[in-house]
Amino acid sequence: MEQKKLTRSANKILAGVCGGIAEYFDVDPTLVRVCYAALSIFTTGFPGVLLYIIMMLLMPRSDYEQLN
Repeated sequence: MEQKKLTRSANKILAGVCGGIAEYFDVDPTLVRVCYAALSIFTTGFPGVLLYIIMMLLMPRSDYEQLN
């Protein structure tokens, strides 16, 4: 059984963070992006932009993204 690894995706709009989360949980990337944007906009206690930047810096690139 292959172990999953959370990485940034090549299916990206900004940095591939939401795409990587979607690939890890095997869901549609658009759904993850919409949910993340809604949480960032409609909740005052969710620092969406800061969290996205931190995840962008901490999540490794996917093997495909490293080749390009």
